[in-house]
Amino acid sequence: MVQTAFKAEPAGEVASRRDTYLGAYRLMLVARILDEKFASLYRAGKIHGGVFLGRGQEALSVAAGVALRRGDVFAPLIRDQAGRLAFGETILDAARTYLGSALGPMRGRDGNVHRGRPREGLLPMISHLGAMISVVNGALFAKRMKGDAGRVGVACCGEGATSTGAFHEALNQAAVEKLPLVLVVADNQYAYSTPTSRQFACNSLVDRAGGYNVAGHAVDGTDLSACLEIVGGAIARAREGHGPQLVVARLLRLCGHGEHDDAGYVDAKMKASPLGRDCLKVSEDFIRQSEWAAAAVLASWRAEAVQKVEESVATVQREAGPDPFNENWCALSTKELCEGNE
Repeated sequence: MVQTAFKAEPAGEVASRRDTYLGAYRLMLVARILDEKFASLYRAGKIHGGVFLGRGQEALSVAAGVALRRGDVFAPLIRDQAGRLAFGETILDAARTYLGSALGPMRGRDGNVHRGRPREGLLPMISHLGAMISVVNGALFAKRMKGDAGRVGVACCGEGATSTGAFHEALNQAAVEKLPLVLVVADNQYAYSTPTSRQFACNSLVDRAGGYNVAGHAVDGTDLSACLEIVGGAIARAREGHGPQLVVARLLRLCGHGEHDDAGYVDAKMKASPLGRDCLKVSEDFIRQSEWAAAAVLASWRAEAVQKVEESVATVQREAGPDPFNENWCALSTKELCEGNE
């Protein structure tokens, strides 16, 4: 598929879509630069643990984040930096967790990808293997019981997670209870190094939606316009009371599973196919072709993003980790340590 232009519509709506697109692109750009900085720090031995990049998945991720509102629930995964930023995570929160700062949301206690602020609806990841779907279901149940209407929960996962029991049980629960869940699946062709041909026999994972009587949507994950329309539309439908929505995006992970993995198992033909397009470059080309921003403006946005990332990382590198002798090792949910009492 090629990048699609928006259909003819009133000037005000065109301007609104343009602003949404450009805002999403800029978040994608910051996410890419931040990921690249983390990769550099990892290679320099400054980050302990894994580093997992969202390169190639930013368009899908950001589309979820920008469509959510305050009061919604978001469960992003290891490749969802763009969506995290769109939902309100700061560069400092991301850097503090990766670098183990005691000032981060996890206080330097947890693995460097398990970060979030539950009080703000941003759930720390337990596992990327479907475990977060039921957690989002639980949060949506709680909102329903409190009479907090009009809320949506988005859970992200990869196609590998759709082979787990947690995925099927949680999707079935959401369907039976008609929860406003949007399940966003990044079908990036490999579950670590296992190709999709060894994972599922259906033509598309969207085919599974019918088995649970939920709405299914397919989208080209390399196309920001399409992601904004399809993911945003699915979130709107869930918010309007139409029950769970399953969105499946086809794309290619443009890096290894983590920085420890050279991705030598990825088929070269797949890299050269439309699936292998870089969504960030596609977006940039579309912006220039649409004359929404000149090359000089795009360059200034990149320079600004680099400066923000470098300044934030420099700040965090001056911060200490938790002192094992003086740290209060109670659970972070306890009264004296919970968010708002830092």
